[in-house]
Amino acid sequence: MVQADEQEVLSHNFSFLSNLTHLIQFNFSYTRSLDILGLEKNKNSSEVSQFVLLGLSSSWELQLFLFLTFLLIYVVIVLGNLLIVMVVQADAHLLQSPMYYFLSHLSLIDLCLSCVAVPKMLGDFLQKEKTIPFSGCLAQVFFLHFLGASEMFLLTVMAYDRYVAICNPLHYLMVMNNHLRLRLVFGCWCGGFIHSITQVMIVIQLPFCGPNELDNFYCDVPQVVKLACMDTYLVEVLMVSNSGVLSLVCFLVLLFSYALILITLRTHRGRSKALSTCASHLTVVSLIFVPCVFIYLRPFCTFSVDKVVSVFYTVITPMLNPLIYTLRNADMKQAIEKLRKKQVASHCFVKG
Repeated sequence: MVQADEQEVLSHNFSFLSNLTHLIQFNFSYTRSLDILGLEKNKNSSEVSQFVLLGLSSSWELQLFLFLTFLLIYVVIVLGNLLIVMVVQADAHLLQSPMYYFLSHLSLIDLCLSCVAVPKMLGDFLQKEKTIPFSGCLAQVFFLHFLGASEMFLLTVMAYDRYVAICNPLHYLMVMNNHLRLRLVFGCWCGGFIHSITQVMIVIQLPFCGPNELDNFYCDVPQVVKLACMDTYLVEVLMVSNSGVLSLVCFLVLLFSYALILITLRTHRGRSKALSTCASHLTVVSLIFVPCVFIYLRPFCTFSVDKVVSVFYTVITPMLNPLIYTLRNADMKQAIEKLRKKQVASHCFVKG
């Protein structure tokens, strides 16, 4: 019976890795579509050397208020996510736990993701002309999708981790061993890179010769593609079927995984801690995936709430993640207190 359970768990393991591999390979099909679109790179066809960012507001008073507000939020993002990474790395017990190992990588991604658009936005609040060079715009597109897709894959991995921990607790540590954790995280980063590079390879070959105003505070695919001097219908279809479908599929897989977990928890006695953990994960998943599905799973048309959704995805969510995981997690709070006492004792020893 035990051997059968082990085979079942390993079967789930290899099935998950196989699905992740297929999802990564799915992105390669979009680079081949470039030949169908006939988008050959022409250095002389692009006359736009920079883009003008319209930002969140044109009022100087409101921009000053937004600068102070987002500066405070950015400080919270950096300190909060950096704290989680440091606490997990400093606590041997948390570091050995697969859940906290993945959580430290999630905080690292949020920390990097906040650095893609927020510093530029803060600087633009204090400037009259908000411009970004074409190369800088491509860099924002690349890192935004690289980190965003990596985070989506990582959240899917975290859902799988919770599934194994709750549905197969006796084999949890055997399945989620150090080697598998490293491979899963590496797969998440590779999947994010492949997804992102396909976006950039298509955008970089579009001709830009007309308007150069982006109605946002950072560069993203929907706004940039609309400025191309060509019929972008097929390009939009490719982008939507890549980013939009990726967001929706990962979101549905996560919802299905947590539905199975909740069904399993109905028969468990000590389920309050597991429910609390799943509630935290579901909150983070909703905060990340709902804005992404709204932005990318539709034609590239403009809605009045687009900027609000963009702010939520690039600024608010990276700030809320550490708050959700630390305020609702007893292990994290204990580890933080332990690290604080250790630092105080070390400071007193040095001072004495």
